[in-house]
Amino acid sequence: MKWISDQRLDHLRTIVADPDFSSTKYTLIKELARGGMGTVYLAKDVELDRQVAIKVLNIADVNDDTRRRMIREARIIARLEHPGIVPVHDVGTLPDDRVFYAMKFVRGSRLDEYIAENPPLRDRLRKFQAACDAVAFAHAHNVIHRDLKPQNIMTGSFGEVLVLDWGIAKILSERVTDASEADTLRLSPNTKNNADEFGDTVHGTIIGTRRYMSPEQARGEVKQLDARSDVYSLGSVFYFLLTDRAPAESDGESTVSPKSLNPKITKAADAVCRKAMSLNPANRYSTAAELSADIGRLLDAEPVSAYRENVFEKAGRWVGKNRFLLLLVLAYLLMRIFFIFTSRR
Repeated sequence: MKWISDQRLDHLRTIVADPDFSSTKYTLIKELARGGMGTVYLAKDVELDRQVAIKVLNIADVNDDTRRRMIREARIIARLEHPGIVPVHDVGTLPDDRVFYAMKFVRGSRLDEYIAENPPLRDRLRKFQAACDAVAFAHAHNVIHRDLKPQNIMTGSFGEVLVLDWGIAKILSERVTDASEADTLRLSPNTKNNADEFGDTVHGTIIGTRRYMSPEQARGEVKQLDARSDVYSLGSVFYFLLTDRAPAESDGESTVSPKSLNPKITKAADAVCRKAMSLNPANRYSTAAELSADIGRLLDAEPVSAYRENVFEKAGRWVGKNRFLLLLVLAYLLMRIFFIFTSRR
C-alpha cells in the first residue's frame, strides 16, 4: 500500500476546495484570502484579458439566505461608485450554486501592513483622510460599513486608498423587519478578539471586530446604528495610526488617550481621535465627512473643531506653519543690521 504524503494530500484538498469556474469567463489563479463566509481568489478574465479578484461563498450548505446576502453585498458595492471603493464588475452563480462576484484586483497592501513600514505621520494622515472620504461617500448614500478596521483598508501601488469588505454593510433607508437582520450583530462566544483575522463572519451570525466596533454595535443595538457608529470605528483606526496598536476593548470606560502612548502627537490630533471614539454617539463627529475635515485641518496646521487652543498654542502653531517665512524675515533683518553696521565704518 502506497501512502500519500501530507504535502500531496494538502494539494488534493486544495483542488477539491477550489471553485469551479469552467462555466464562466474566468480562470482561477490562486487564493488571496479566506473569511468566515467568503473566500477571495485571484482570477483572469479571459474575455477582457485582465486580472480580477473574485469573492465566492465558501459555505457548504448554500441556501437562499446566503445567496441573498452575497448578492446584496455586491449590489451595495456596485451602487457606491467612488475611487475609494473597489468597483464590482460582475456577479453570477457557479455550478454548485455558490454565488460569486468579480471586482477590481487591487495591487498593494493592507493598512496594517503599510503601517508596519513605519511611514511618517503626515502620510498616515493622508491615507486616513482618503479612507474617511470613501466612508463619507457611502454615508451620503445611506450605507454604513459596520466593519471598518486596518485590515479592511487597502493602500494601492500608486497611493490610492480603498475601503474593502462591505459584507455586513447596512442600508439605513431599509427598515429592520426580519429576525435575520435583527441578529446580525450578535457576537459568537467562540469569536477570537484578534484584529489580525481576515474574516470574522459565520453563517447566521455577522460579526464585527470588537476592538474597532462602536459600543452600541457591540451591544447589538441594530436600530440605533447610524453613521456615528462608523465614525467610532474610523476613530479606532486613527488610534492605531497614531499609536501603532489597536485600542483596547471597550468595557464602558473611555479608551486610553493616544497621546499617553505616543507623546509626539499633538494635543489636537489626540482630541480628534478621542472625539471620534467617544462612548456617547452624540459627542462624536456626526459624519465621516466632519472627521475628514478635521484631519485636513491637522494636515494644514489649522485649528480643529475637537480642540480649543490657548494663546501660546495658537502662536506655536502659527510659527510652525510659517517657519519658512519667519526665516526669510530673520535673514532680511540680519542682512540689514549687517549693512547698517558696516556702513558706519
